[in-house]
Amino acid sequence: MKNNEGFKPFIPADQNPNELNATSIIMGAILAIVFGAANAYLGLRVGLTISASIPAAVISMGVIRFILKRNSVLENNMAQTIGSAGESLAAGAIFTLPALFIWFNEWDMGTPSILSIFIISIIGGVLGILFMIPLRNALIVQEHGVLPYPEGTACAEVLLAGESGGAKASTVFKGLGIAAVYKFIADGLKLFPSEVHYEISNNTMRGTGVGMDVLPALLGVGYITGPRISSYMFTGGILGWFVLMPLIAFFGGDAVLFPGTDPISSMDSWGIWGSYIRYIGAGAVAAGGIISLIKSLPMIFSSFRDALKAYGSGAGTANTLRTDKDLPLPFVGIGVVAMIILIWLIPQVPVSLLSAALIVLFGFFFATVSSRMVGLIGSSNNPVSGMAIATLLFSTILLKWSGQVGREGMMAAIGIGSIICIIAAIAGDTSQDLKTGYIVGATPYRQQIGELIGVFASAIVIGFVLWLLNESWGYGSPELPAPQAILMKLVVEGVMNGNLPWLLVLAGVAIAVLAEILRIPVLPFAVGLYLPF
Repeated sequence: MKNNEGFKPFIPADQNPNELNATSIIMGAILAIVFGAANAYLGLRVGLTISASIPAAVISMGVIRFILKRNSVLENNMAQTIGSAGESLAAGAIFTLPALFIWFNEWDMGTPSILSIFIISIIGGVLGILFMIPLRNALIVQEHGVLPYPEGTACAEVLLAGESGGAKASTVFKGLGIAAVYKFIADGLKLFPSEVHYEISNNTMRGTGVGMDVLPALLGVGYITGPRISSYMFTGGILGWFVLMPLIAFFGGDAVLFPGTDPISSMDSWGIWGSYIRYIGAGAVAAGGIISLIKSLPMIFSSFRDALKAYGSGAGTANTLRTDKDLPLPFVGIGVVAMIILIWLIPQVPVSLLSAALIVLFGFFFATVSSRMVGLIGSSNNPVSGMAIATLLFSTILLKWSGQVGREGMMAAIGIGSIICIIAAIAGDTSQDLKTGYIVGATPYRQQIGELIGVFASAIVIGFVLWLLNESWGYGSPELPAPQAILMKLVVEGVMNGNLPWLLVLAGVAIAVLAEILRIPVLPFAVGLYLPF
């Protein structure tokens, strides 16, 4: 169903203002590096990353519009497009690659090569962008009004408010000011906590808790996604924290149930969540992703067919509106083949050419799932780590089955998982940026080039950033606990050593299938089950 009828972008298609130029490229590249490094530290410190689209848009607008005195909403949009790509690449990298640093330290092998990290980051980043090119029409255009893409829509509102001025701009910047003051008082001055958690200790509900993250960013995302999607996520959280966790605490008693290492009676709610619910949630997210992909296949095939028809008839040139022009499909095909060959050649992922092609195919699956998820629930709630766990499960099983075990097999699994994780993160970010561009009237192929620039800018420094953080504090330390990377390491070791909690993963799959039978949207429900409540 087409939901874009009657929609008109802010900048009409027949106009062609400044967009991809030296100013937007330099500004965007600087933002990509800065936000990439900041998000790397934040994710490794607290286990969460944030979308940089809106902060990048505000900064670029302040520099380009108010300092350089240039008035171009598309130029501002391009700068934030390039800048946000760096943040997303870092978000994908930090969930997996620190596991290599931990292993290298345990095995007295020094540190991983910065060049290796650069190559893995480039492969994942480029593929994440290329996969979204043929999917743009199906997910961004055809489902406009169905998939809200919260951060993309909010970013467009910020850009348009700055362009329009007056009361509209005043409202947006008042909101930004209130949020900034709140963050300063809560997290800067520490006058009150922005995150609270209450452990429930009575016998009836022992093993669970309730908390709240009073964060302006999450409040804004919830406002944009609306009550329907938010309620599905909330329901998933209720199932995990107020049904499954009390049941585990009640029936577990003093037993030590794998993968936990302590008696369940001695665990608090976070211990039960980390040892059991997280695996159930990962299984639900993986199954929800597969179900979502199957349901999306007709629209994806239709989008590919339309793109091939347009290219074959020459409609991709003179007859296509500026706001409908993507990078050509031959470019996408050549780029994907080049990345397959690169995966095959790099020693960090010791796989055959066929296996490299299967990795890319698996990456396309998660790019599609990631785009749909961020379209529904926003990039800040995109369970990239859940998709990485699913990837590591399958890839490690295949590597073990093919005889690649031990250190080489474990490092190969993390290499594959890193590529898929970065693909998912970049695909989600690209989707939000393309939604912003669709609303403001940007040129898609220029945005796609901008995304590639942002990926390269961030990839150049991400290896050095990871090395520097490891040298300063060390991954797994109290200063840098790196929770996702530790979990990925445990998953790979669990499969290789034959002690992964498959029953928990399969329980999550069963919950996702049951939700689909009950006509509950699986993805937001599964994400709510996976994320802390």
